[in-house]
Amino acid sequence: MTTAQQHRTAARLGAAQGVLGADQVREFIREQLDAVDADGRSVCVLVPDGTRTCPLPLLLGAVHAALHGRVSRLTTLIALGTHQPMSDAAIARHLGFEEGALEATYPGMTVLNHEWWRPETFADLGTIPAARLAELSGGRLGLDVPVKLNKAVVEHDIALVVGPVLPHEVVGISGGNKYFFPGVAGQDIIDVSHWVGALITSAEIIGTTAVTPVRALINEGAALVPTEKLSFCVVGEAGSRNLHSISFGDTITAWADAAEVCAATHVHHLDAPVRRVISLVPEMYDDIWTGAKGFYKLEPVVADGGEVILYAPHITQISTSHPEILEIGYHCRDYFVKQWDRFQHIHWGTLAHSTHLRGAGTYDAETGEERLRVKVTLATRIPEEVCRAANLGYLDPDSLDLAAEQAAGSFVVPDAGEVLFRLRSRRIDLIGRH
Repeated sequence: MTTAQQHRTAARLGAAQGVLGADQVREFIREQLDAVDADGRSVCVLVPDGTRTCPLPLLLGAVHAALHGRVSRLTTLIALGTHQPMSDAAIARHLGFEEGALEATYPGMTVLNHEWWRPETFADLGTIPAARLAELSGGRLGLDVPVKLNKAVVEHDIALVVGPVLPHEVVGISGGNKYFFPGVAGQDIIDVSHWVGALITSAEIIGTTAVTPVRALINEGAALVPTEKLSFCVVGEAGSRNLHSISFGDTITAWADAAEVCAATHVHHLDAPVRRVISLVPEMYDDIWTGAKGFYKLEPVVADGGEVILYAPHITQISTSHPEILEIGYHCRDYFVKQWDRFQHIHWGTLAHSTHLRGAGTYDAETGEERLRVKVTLATRIPEEVCRAANLGYLDPDSLDLAAEQAAGSFVVPDAGEVLFRLRSRRIDLIGRH
């Protein structure tokens, strides 16, 4: 099914050109929710964590205003995936209220972190059979996948996803059902979905508006969710909190509609490859696990033998939640595939993250030689010996003169991590389209 066929019933305000006013957004949200059968029903609102840019206080405030007094219960669930939990202070800033004043700002609303580290917080929705996974993944994997989801979702009548749509290294374009899987999902489907994406490779899948094998898998998992699933998918203006558009519908139609806008606003094209990239990683990414997005979005435009420097003086750790990445370091896909017996016990999501940051390369199992297409260098506060041990380069961030780099021809990218760069001559040809 094409995205055009999928989104025919989605409602949209805005387009790739121009930005929306706050009152326009509030009115749109009110109009859409007024038409939803929500009276006397419970609603779970799924929102992103602090690693996504959008005017969340505006959006959540409008949702609350439209639903408060109508619904029997209103819960906001922060879709962490497996990121660090947000502190009370961070949640207050993120959602737009003074710390300790949730009830004053959002009367009757409960806010929850997705506690992915606590098995008792999950509901078991069933299993995606091995044969079906093989079909969805284009034959790449074939195993039974247990589908577990934060039980807060299934304990409400309506699940309302509210968040941005952006190019994504695992699924192609984020948003929609991705807020369930991996947003508030159990480890099994997270690992499988991420490894399918890694087998395709980030450079191949990122920015794809079609239903990729990974998108098909998470849609399959979402079909097991008994709750009614709706979504406000927004596309922001790069570098600001303004919105180009907001789409509303079920979690498939709204996503498909917004994905087309995202492809027009968040995929920038260069005429020729670049040799040296200085990727300025914003402070909303507090470790390399999240800050690696500054590499994913640039890899497609780097020349063979070129270099991406992740400039993030505020980052002090590779990962705050996944220390196992230090056991394996960063390597290309084939390094793991050709030594599967050695690495299959590691969470596949961790293996996928490793390949996404290290990018394209080859591995010769006979000689043990790994050849990587580009160099990845960290200009952070992570010690040099840690960077080298993780198979990454090191550069003292204080030694970088950004103005001089730009004058010398380096491609300096501010606020890296959400805008994808591709070569104008490169056409995405998704492998294994199902």
